Amino acid sequence: MLHVEAGGPPPRIPMPTGFPRIPGTSVEIVKQPPRGRIRHCLLDFDGTLSYLRDGWQDFMVPLMVEVLEACPRHESREELEALVIDFVDHLTGKQTIYQMLRLVEEVEKRGGTPRPALEYKQEYNQRVSRGVASRMEALRSGKAAPEEFLVLGARAFLDRLVDSGISCYLASGTDVEYVTEEVRLLGLERYFEDRVYGALPNYKDFSKEKVILAIISEHQLEGGGLLVAGDGYVEIQNGRDVDAVTLGVYTPEKNRYHMNDNKRERLFRAGAHLLALDFAESDAILSYLRVS
Repeated sequence: MLHVEAGGPPPRIPMPTGFPRIPGTSVEIVKQPPRGRIRHCLLDFDGTLSYLRDGWQDFMVPLMVEVLEACPRHESREELEALVIDFVDHLTGKQTIYQMLRLVEEVEKRGGTPRPALEYKQEYNQRVSRGVASRMEALRSGKAAPEEFLVLGARAFLDRLVDSGISCYLASGTDVEYVTEEVRLLGLERYFEDRVYGALPNYKDFSKEKVILAIISEHQLEGGGLLVAGDGYVEIQNGRDVDAVTLGVYTPEKNRYHMNDNKRERLFRAGAHLLALDFAESDAILSYLRVS
């Protein structure tokens, strides 16, 4: 049986009540980042730049509970929901397939015969696509502006990075074809050009870690030459592993299960150098990081 929790969220350690801040801002300095000339920046997408898929948990959790309730042995709906919320939350930031691989494990534990993880993923994609279809159509028709679905200050942050000569990369656990389309609808193509990465049919061919290591290798970077920004522990951990500068963005997300309410603490435990609610104070963040 494939066990998918390896490389999971960082262990719980006590979180201080507060940290020093960049003067005049709410941006917290957890630890002094490595100093160097930042030349490249890797960003997560969902929850970091985009709210298009906000509420995706409301489609994934019920699907998984339905599957587990159909097993020969299973707990109450409330217990199954708590179980699913826990492992979905812990695997957020990794490719969607990892959550489905964990679902396969849980079905087997309860005496069921699971469908392939890819089939569960396809069912989830269909459900969430129907859920966000109205948002996508509003963008296509011009009834909604991209800013309605962008994290506060995201475009200004990207503008300053690009204007400073920094190459931007996007890496998402969502399937690459969906990410590419959503980047286009949000008018973000010019910032990333062909540097948009997402989940692939063979999940072993992609990870945020692979993208980070490729950037480091191709451009012969020292850690301080790369900035990693995201709202998930995965990219922050991956960034810290190569001594990159890490910016944890604990954006608020809406879902009926109140998942990600502990996002700030999770980013702290993952090792973020800086913690910010969004990109509203991006000028101060980038000035602090000596991006001109």
